[in-house]
Amino acid sequence: MLTRTDLRGRVPGPAGLRRALPRAEMDVDAVLAQVRPIVDAVRERGVEAVLEFAERFDRVRPASIRVPAERLAAALAELDPAVRAALTESIARARLVHADQRRTDTTTQVVPGGTVTERWVPVRRVGLYAPGGLAVYPSSVVMNVVPAQVAGVGSLVVCSPPQAEFDGWPHPTVLAAAALLGVEEVWAVGGAQAVALLAHGGTDTDGTELSTVDMVTGPGNIYLTAAKRLLRGLIGIDSEAGPTEIAILADASADPVHVAADLISQAEHDTLAASVLVTTSPELADAVDAELVRQVAATKHSERVSTALRGRQSGCVLVSSLDDGVSVVDAYAAEHLEIQTENAAAVAARVHNAGAIFVGAWAPVSLGDYCAGSNHVLPTGGCARHSSGLSAQTFLRGIHVVDYSRDALAEVADKVVALANAEDLPAHGQAVIARFGPQRSAR
Repeated sequence: MLTRTDLRGRVPGPAGLRRALPRAEMDVDAVLAQVRPIVDAVRERGVEAVLEFAERFDRVRPASIRVPAERLAAALAELDPAVRAALTESIARARLVHADQRRTDTTTQVVPGGTVTERWVPVRRVGLYAPGGLAVYPSSVVMNVVPAQVAGVGSLVVCSPPQAEFDGWPHPTVLAAAALLGVEEVWAVGGAQAVALLAHGGTDTDGTELSTVDMVTGPGNIYLTAAKRLLRGLIGIDSEAGPTEIAILADASADPVHVAADLISQAEHDTLAASVLVTTSPELADAVDAELVRQVAATKHSERVSTALRGRQSGCVLVSSLDDGVSVVDAYAAEHLEIQTENAAAVAARVHNAGAIFVGAWAPVSLGDYCAGSNHVLPTGGCARHSSGLSAQTFLRGIHVVDYSRDALAEVADKVVALANAEDLPAHGQAVIARFGPQRSAR
C-alpha cells in the first residue's frame, strides 16, 4: 500500500536524502495573496470584517467574538465525565513535565563589581489557537495553555473557530477544556482572521475591547500559517506548522499490527498527513502493507486515511542497516519519530533530529498526543533540524541585566575603546571615556 523507496546499499548524504524522501508539500507563499486581504480587512475594519469572514468560511455569524462566561461554565458542566477525567489527567501530566522546563534566573560574576544576570521573563499576553476543521482538538488547548501558564504568562486568550452546529460558538469540548484550565477568555474566531484579530485587536459587538497579544501559538491550516508569516514581527509566533507527520524506524522485531496502527493514527488527521516507515526488513514492510489494507478498511475515516497513505508524502523506505536508518530519519527530521527496534532506547539516543521521539512498542504517538506529559505542538516539514516543540521556554524571554561598578568598568575600559576603534565606531569608546572625565585613561 505504501510507495517504496529502496535505499539499500546507496544511502546519499543529508541533502540527497531530503530530496529522495517523501514529504508533504506546503507552499505558504502560494496562498499569501489570498490571506493578505483578510489580514488587511481585519486591521482596517476589526470585528465587522471578522464576522463577515465567519459567515463566509464557517457558515455562521457569532453573536459576539468573546464567548460568554456562562457558555464556558455550561460546557464544563455538560462535559462527558470520562472525557473530563481524561483531560484532567492530561493536564496533570503536562504540568509535571512543563514545570521542569521553567528556567531560573542566573547571575554570573564576571569580575569583582561586574555581574551579568539573565532574567527569564514571561510574555505579557498570548493568543493560543485550537483548530476546528476536520476534528475537534481539546488536547491542543491543553498543550498550548499549560506551558503558557507554567511560564507565568499573565494574560491569555484561546481562539477556536465558531461552529454552525453550536450556535456560532467553538466546539463545547474545546470550551470545556479551556474552563477546566481556568481560562476565562475564549474567542470564537478561526483561521487567518483569528491571527489578524489577535495581532490588531478590535471592539466586540457589545463594545468590549479585544486586546492585542504579543505572541500567537498553536497549529492550524495553511491559511492560518500564512497569516502568521505576514504578521510575524508585529507578533511573535511559535512556528509555521505544516501537515502532521510520523516516521517509524523499525527492524524485523517490530509488530506489523502496531506499526500499521500508528501510521494510520497520523493519516487520520488530514489527507496531506505524512506516514513514513523506514525499515531494514522487507518482510516487515510486506506485513505492514497487509495490515494497512485490513486496518484502513475498518477505520472510521478510511477514505481520508487511504488518501494520505497513498499520497506522495507517505511511503516506505528500505535500508540495509539501522545505521542507515538513523541517517534517513535524521535527514527527514520528523515531527513524530517512533523507534520500534531491538534496543530501542539505544537507537533513539543516536537520533539528532526529531520533534519528539517515542521509544519502543509501548510509546505510540497517540500517547504523546494526549497523556504522555510531553507537548504535541511540534516542528514539521523538517524543521526539527533546527527548531523545538512548544514548551514553557516558548513563552519566556531571556533578558541580560548588566551591573558594573566604576572600578569594574575602569578595569576593562581600554579594551572597549580598542574594539570600538577597530570597528571605526569611536563614539562607542567615547561613551566609556566620558565617564572618567577629560583624561583619556580611565585609570
